Amino acid sequence: MPDSDRPSAEEIILYEKDPKTKIATITLNRPDHLNAPTAAARLRYADLLHRANVDDEVKVLVIRGVGDHLGSGADIAEAMEMHDAPTAGPRLGELRIDEEDDVRHPPKGSYRYGGTLAQWYANPQGGCRSLQDFKKISILEVKGYCYGWHFYQAADADLVISSDDALFGHPAFRYIGWGPRMWTWAQTMGLRKFQEMVFTGRPFTAQEMYECNFLNRVVPRDGLEAEVAKYALACSRTRPTDTVYMQKVFFEMYKQHQGEYMGSMLTGLFESIGNMARPDADDLMLDEDVVDSGIPDAVRDNDSQFPPDFRLSRSGRRKAE
Repeated sequence: MPDSDRPSAEEIILYEKDPKTKIATITLNRPDHLNAPTAAARLRYADLLHRANVDDEVKVLVIRGVGDHLGSGADIAEAMEMHDAPTAGPRLGELRIDEEDDVRHPPKGSYRYGGTLAQWYANPQGGCRSLQDFKKISILEVKGYCYGWHFYQAADADLVISSDDALFGHPAFRYIGWGPRMWTWAQTMGLRKFQEMVFTGRPFTAQEMYECNFLNRVVPRDGLEAEVAKYALACSRTRPTDTVYMQKVFFEMYKQHQGEYMGSMLTGLFESIGNMARPDADDLMLDEDVVDSGIPDAVRDNDSQFPPDFRLSRSGRRKAE
């Protein structure tokens, strides 16, 4: 899809706040593409978190998606387009560098090609790890798919309220082998369960995620918004915002003692040397051949090779019932 056909960042990421309750809301608004944020939308997301972090009229931030799903990850088609033209404007734009600036992105084959982007995802300005550094209370409302970039937000949020039909995971575990910032999932899910997700590539249900202490609440879909509103209002009426800030600093120290940011550094190493991994004969690799033949069809065909309850696609899971 050409950039001109994609919605603007302002259309994809909506923002509003209620100064009376001090509750702000970020809404992901691209339901026809499973709320996939473009690179520009992720940057807007980071900017909005920064503004809400400073804003004295915000104490609690709710993040939700329009439609049936929170989201299935970033815009893969756009990401592959940028991969095919790494020195062009879109890739530099993702790094907040204007096309007219005299800057050239590291070329394919260099150690810095993958590492530059992976380290950027660890920067709050990059729109991936931004919620980790947010010093107010964040609540994520999950329904349907919670994959990829959206799964990062689930690990980084303070509270996660989910509908009972949600699925959690990252397609990268199946098609690449790792994802940026895996350390934070190991922290929030527990090592044993996260290893199962990585090695099998299967998504976990909301109930499974609740049982490994990743979720705060699991409720029926029709009660999800009301439950999130209840939590948001309770958080907004608790201690003063200054106290919340101090509480968040405490939890940040705890996570850094466990090495949360070190996980981002390690991912940069993986991304830099990942092209040395030799695929087995039948492995599906998200490369130029897959892009030319069509990513959705290739992913769908590969998904069908797995047991029904290991499939990423809800439709694929239902067909086997």
